[in-house]
Amino acid sequence: MTRGHTLHWTAIAVVSATLLAMLWVAPLLWAVSTALRPEYETISPVLHLLPQHWTFASFAKVLGAGNVTRWLFNSALVALLVTVITMFVSLLAAFAFSQLRFRGRDLLFALAMLALLLPFEALLVPLFRTMNQLGLINTYAGIVLPQVVSPVAIYVFRQFFDQVPDDFREAAVLDGASPLRVLWSVYLPMSGNIVWAMAIVTFIGAWNNFLWPFIIVTSNDMMTIPLGLTQTYDAFGVQYAHLMAAALVGALPVALAYLVFQRRVTQGLLAATGLKG
Repeated sequence: MTRGHTLHWTAIAVVSATLLAMLWVAPLLWAVSTALRPEYETISPVLHLLPQHWTFASFAKVLGAGNVTRWLFNSALVALLVTVITMFVSLLAAFAFSQLRFRGRDLLFALAMLALLLPFEALLVPLFRTMNQLGLINTYAGIVLPQVVSPVAIYVFRQFFDQVPDDFREAAVLDGASPLRVLWSVYLPMSGNIVWAMAIVTFIGAWNNFLWPFIIVTSNDMMTIPLGLTQTYDAFGVQYAHLMAAALVGALPVALAYLVFQRRVTQGLLAATGLKG
């Protein structure tokens, strides 16, 4: 391929990436612009890309309504617990499926992967009945426990562990290391970026989860932020500036978390796919 052809395809790639970025950013910018307007401007027949009168009144009203600080705390606690427990369980399961030899291993792994075919909605009734029988309705445990099983994380970790040369494990075993010590001292340091990537994805998923908290939570004080913000919406009625402000308040923490750990997520995804960053 000549240099001219290379530059041609590079230009196409840059233009395509720019257009895709604009398509992604445009709704976000419009949401910010709407949230910073007075409510009467949101229903104005004249379209303005920027507010004519800038105001933070919608954010103030959203933060002052309901129990937003409590909902943010609940979301942070639930997302953190789900992430930590999911990573712990997934690492142990993946290590067992990858490095330990026991009867029925392949069958158990196949059954775990079958969970990928089951939509979470199909499990709502049995999960709710189980939580009810355990007395975990409207508790943190009831919100967290059904979310800690991640077949995707187990699969990703197992695939990575399978690629680690056996010499590392054998050397640790010769030194008297137990399976848990091998996982902790040998495999976990090697998979740091993948663990970070899966942890951030899990955290964001748990933070944004609306359906299960909607089913299991029965009191205002136990609501997470996605569920709680629906209460502020009902209180405000159809007020677009308030609606956009509520959405931004709920999305800001996870957006900041992704920006802070973006490099680790990228490195982890590259490592999981066998590519070099």
